[in-house]
Amino acid sequence: MTPVYDVADLRKTYLKGKVVANDGVSLTVGPGEIFGLLGPNGAGKTTFVRLLAGLMQPDGGVIKLLGQDVTHSAREVPRYVSFLGQRPLALFDLTPREAVYYTARLRGMAPDRARRATDELLDRLPIAPFADRLLEGLSGGEIRLASLAAALVGDLPILILDEPTNELDPANRRDVWNLLLELRRERGTTIILVTHNVLEAERVLDRVAIINHGRVLALGTPGELKRRVDARVRVEITARDGDEPLRAAVHDLGEVVRDDGRHLALLAPRDRATAVVRSLLERVPLELLGDFRILTTTLEDVYLALGGEQELEEE
Repeated sequence: MTPVYDVADLRKTYLKGKVVANDGVSLTVGPGEIFGLLGPNGAGKTTFVRLLAGLMQPDGGVIKLLGQDVTHSAREVPRYVSFLGQRPLALFDLTPREAVYYTARLRGMAPDRARRATDELLDRLPIAPFADRLLEGLSGGEIRLASLAAALVGDLPILILDEPTNELDPANRRDVWNLLLELRRERGTTIILVTHNVLEAERVLDRVAIINHGRVLALGTPGELKRRVDARVRVEITARDGDEPLRAAVHDLGEVVRDDGRHLALLAPRDRATAVVRSLLERVPLELLGDFRILTTTLEDVYLALGGEQELEEE
């Protein structure tokens, strides 16, 4: 089966080669797959998807879309691909209803069908309560929902979404996740999703590429990647005040992978989980301990185990 995207040795730099955004990225995306790019801000994710969407040209490498080389000629890309960037819609003089409707018309929908598709999306996301207010007067989350609706209208077979749930509250975020899963299940839509949200990655993605410094550190299903460090459990500890006494108490219990002054997280061998908790409760007075949890490993643990320096977002 022909991949939707087949990317080989993709490279992109800025400032005459001084800043490397993508450094030899190679991967494929299959039909009907929800494929994710997970990594911290500045990892090269946005540059990569803008290259896939034909919004810029690489310095080297090859991009094939449905078997066709579009590396230096992106005229065919808009026929198949809808792109949602990080920046909001530029149509601030329109309402969400108008922005979605006119996008549908530009994508070839007849007026009646465009109106029906617009109404369905405004109800589904949900945007209906503010659908007829000007975009320039809406909140960041409301603008994000309207932008997403405009990206989804038109039934294009490929969606590239750069942090689509950014600025959304938890309820709206889950609505978006469920809608993406429905599109894949009911229409076979291929979705490429950029995120630095670990929960989003584990909830939605079929496969994920963990990226940092423009390189792919790991590639596979969330389960496959987590099994790389699955011999350990994650112990999360919250101090009531500062974490200095906690840090001194737990330094030899496992590998500390998060320490932000009040929250500590460490990875400990799975067969020592009971002993770690017992030692923690023996060493740390209860009045200093705000909370602690024992969790299975996450994609953030994989990222950190592979040499990532910057923490990812968990919520």
